[in-house]
Amino acid sequence: MTDTRGRARLDELWRRGCEFLGTSHAILGGAMTWVSERHLVSAISNAGGFGVIACGSMTPDLLEREIRETRALTGKPFGVNLITMHPALEDLIGVCRQENVGHVVLAGGVPPGKAIDAVKAYGAKLICFAPALVMAKKLVRSGVDALVIEGSEAGGHIGPVSTAVLAQEILPHIRDVPVFVAGGIGRGEAMAMYLEMGASGVQLGTRFVCATECVAHPAFKKAFIRANARDAMPSVQLDKRFPVIPVRALANAATEEFMETQRSVIERFQSGELDQQAAQLEIEHYWAGALRRAVIDGDVETGSLMAGQSVGMVRAEQPTADIIAELVEQAAAALAGR
Repeated sequence: MTDTRGRARLDELWRRGCEFLGTSHAILGGAMTWVSERHLVSAISNAGGFGVIACGSMTPDLLEREIRETRALTGKPFGVNLITMHPALEDLIGVCRQENVGHVVLAGGVPPGKAIDAVKAYGAKLICFAPALVMAKKLVRSGVDALVIEGSEAGGHIGPVSTAVLAQEILPHIRDVPVFVAGGIGRGEAMAMYLEMGASGVQLGTRFVCATECVAHPAFKKAFIRANARDAMPSVQLDKRFPVIPVRALANAATEEFMETQRSVIERFQSGELDQQAAQLEIEHYWAGALRRAVIDGDVETGSLMAGQSVGMVRAEQPTADIIAELVEQAAAALAGR
């Protein structure tokens, strides 16, 4: 049973985040392509957290349908994550406006001023990612309503700085807007620690992959349950002439094959068989469709198993409500003991 003193302290610490999100718990679901769709998003929101649809490469028509299908499963608040590099970004924001989405997350790069203005113009609350203090301050000046700071322990595309360092760098200096901490969080004790440091809430992705409501293939979930933190490794770049955007995922046969592909492409470039642009494209295209193969088709050998280092704390498939209740219980117990 949750300690009443600890729960009261938890409610106090994340009140700002809860009020901003309109939720009982200031726990954002990380937007994971192919994973964060209507079923998981609605389950997180129904359990008192804040689900976020991962738009990814969806067309405006698909996003519209996903928002409506999510609304059919929950009457609680949820948001939509849009990738800033999407060629139809303006139209996707238009869909969010049409569907009266209350919170929009812009991710995947520095948000264009036009996109910020478009989201703010229709009254939505805008959340953006800040990889450093200077960017956090710039985003706040530009009118962003909340920030997520995500460390390199996270799954998927990552930056070079750990969550603990980002939290120390940013939390003491950003007070004008709520700040949510992400990356490597798998237990409530870590949530409590960041809240005490000044965060308004947290974001978790990997922890929700093995939720009962998540549509990920059973083989994908089994890979998470079997993995430990050391299995979630960032992709390796072999030659600085051919940049590789770091992606943290579980090591598998495709990881080794990607290294061999890079070596082969570099040799062909050096022999004159490929020019630099063609070589770069071959490297970049290696992972095309790999995430879908893993999440939807269950191909855990040649697919991409994007996972954060907190994967070692995923030990079983659980209902989303149980995951959130467990996190809250752990956070309250930790706070009660302080």
